[in-house]
Amino acid sequence: MNRAKLERRHARRASLFEKSLVATAGKQAFAMLKPWAMARNPVMFITEVGALLTTLVCVQDLLRHREALPYTVSVTVILWVTVLFANFAEALAEARGKAQADTLKHTRRATLARRALAGGEELVNSDELREGDIVLVNAGEIIPSDGEVVEGAASVDESAITGESAPVVREAGGDRSGVTGGTRVLSDQIKIRITAGAGESFLDRMIALVEGAVRQKTPNELALTVTLAGLTLAFLMVTGALWPIGRYFGVELPIPTLIALLVCLIPTTIGALLAAIGLAGMDRALSANVLAKSGKAVELAGDIDTLLLDKTGTITIGDRQATEFHPLPGVGSERLAEAAMCASFGDLTPEGKSIVKLGERMLGSKAPRETPGAKVIPFTAQSRLSGIDYPDGSSFRKGASDAMRAYVRAQCGSIPDALQGLVDAVARQGSTPIVVAEGPSVLGVVALSDILKPGIQDRFERLRAMGLRVVMVTGDNPLTAAAIAGQAGVDDFIAEAKPEDKLEYIRREQRAGRLIAMMGDGTNDAPALAQADIGVAMNSGTQAAKEAGNMVDLDSDPTKLIEIIEVGKQLLMTRGALTTFSIANDVAKYFAIIPAMFMLAIPQLAVLNVMRLATPQSAILSALIFNAIIIPVLIPVAIKGVKYRPMGADSLLRRNLLIYGLGGIVSPFFGIKLIDMALVMAGVV
Repeated sequence: MNRAKLERRHARRASLFEKSLVATAGKQAFAMLKPWAMARNPVMFITEVGALLTTLVCVQDLLRHREALPYTVSVTVILWVTVLFANFAEALAEARGKAQADTLKHTRRATLARRALAGGEELVNSDELREGDIVLVNAGEIIPSDGEVVEGAASVDESAITGESAPVVREAGGDRSGVTGGTRVLSDQIKIRITAGAGESFLDRMIALVEGAVRQKTPNELALTVTLAGLTLAFLMVTGALWPIGRYFGVELPIPTLIALLVCLIPTTIGALLAAIGLAGMDRALSANVLAKSGKAVELAGDIDTLLLDKTGTITIGDRQATEFHPLPGVGSERLAEAAMCASFGDLTPEGKSIVKLGERMLGSKAPRETPGAKVIPFTAQSRLSGIDYPDGSSFRKGASDAMRAYVRAQCGSIPDALQGLVDAVARQGSTPIVVAEGPSVLGVVALSDILKPGIQDRFERLRAMGLRVVMVTGDNPLTAAAIAGQAGVDDFIAEAKPEDKLEYIRREQRAGRLIAMMGDGTNDAPALAQADIGVAMNSGTQAAKEAGNMVDLDSDPTKLIEIIEVGKQLLMTRGALTTFSIANDVAKYFAIIPAMFMLAIPQLAVLNVMRLATPQSAILSALIFNAIIIPVLIPVAIKGVKYRPMGADSLLRRNLLIYGLGGIVSPFFGIKLIDMALVMAGVV
């Protein structure tokens, strides 16, 4: 990874408690005290209502019962601190996102654009561009807005968006035609059709998303919120019932004590950190240079069980290379190499150039040279072959097996019986067979080999450890696809795949109850990206692909799906771990408070006072102070997330119970006891 990207990611992962972020979050924590804002979080809303009630009791005690004032004030202050800490956690997560948005805003700026007209061009401000406008951009100029390259090819510096200093090529007519406003053309000239109006560019939407303006709660988050609300309601009824029970046993339970008990028993810890966990999920995705269009997309990534990965550029390096000549019986290797080179002189693709290089290495000084005046036959998707016609009447062709069969028959030639066996043998090795002919005579096959990306098998092993299934999608024939699938170690493959095949496969898997993720960059991938539960579009791809997906990979790295899934699983693990810790905390606090409240009236309860807390007041204050302290202590865990380790659901549950469950029970016993001792030594109670 280059230095620019390392510096960018380091900046994103800067200290959680950076001064500017803390100051912003601190102010926002007070601004969020509005009841209609707090009502979105039932647990903290109840806590705020309790703080308001104890504040009123403080006023009453100040006027009538001054002896109870220190205790009431202590409870009130701790309740308000609890609420503010909860708001601070959410505000800190938002502040980190907005800090990233501010960085992106420096990238978005108004620039001059050369808009093409019928009779020439005109200079306009980029804010005046509208969808469908055609602009010209030369080397050294800034691309004024999002668009598609419709003419030409150029090297583009996208470091302002991706942090990657290495330039990329953007060209018309392919899946690498999408360009982003704010990036710079380094060489040549391109003509761009604008695809976004003023204020609607990809960068504008990215800034809005990073700022959290359209964040929605995920299904799991909604379910957990409902669960927490149910627990809060249950404890509210239990706490309300304690007042008449106390009267029956002759125990006076002041309102501050009941409210403190309620706040300690309801799941305030996870309630306070829930919003921060969700916001931090999007933040971690962006730290991996992935723009998630919603928190739901990030969380769904944690539940994905099937991945669709395109072979070329994802599993393999992308550019196939000629590796071997396979002549038919009776045809010399040198004759096949010469014919293949001649057929490839006009083929400027990496595959065509690799055939010429392989022939030069084999033939040396005997290698043929390009002849001026020859007619080049370019490769097209329709013909699926290419070649050259020389002035002397000789001609050479190379192409896919079925296309070359049709060509040879059209030239009144015959197909050798050995050809199919040779084609199948090359395909079974995982290579793509390219048939070569001189005039109507078939000479043999050139093997084009796909090179697996380094470490791709290890990545697939990591995915299996997560319980995921990997499916390779390719346009290759079934034999070649099966060979590559075996080498890469994927679980299944789709050969000779068309856009409709991808879409139907995703729908079939979804009907079976599976969640599907897919990555694509072309317009032909858009239907499948839109249908998939997680559709990751590469930033270098077409606008249609970016609009269809619910995530955009700014690095255009096809293997980024693995990082996305790890972020999603980390989000789920973090929420599960903190929920376990919060509920375990409540169990421990129950043993601290209930016995202390009633043991004077019911001596038998003293056996439950295992902490040996000094007085009922110290028990209440100690539990309440611990409850307030644990929230800021866990803020780094909520925002940074629990460290992800690939493991099954059973192992994960055992780990949560052992670390966060046991820790959630043990820590209050020590913490509350220490606070109780400190309160007694200070003479507060």
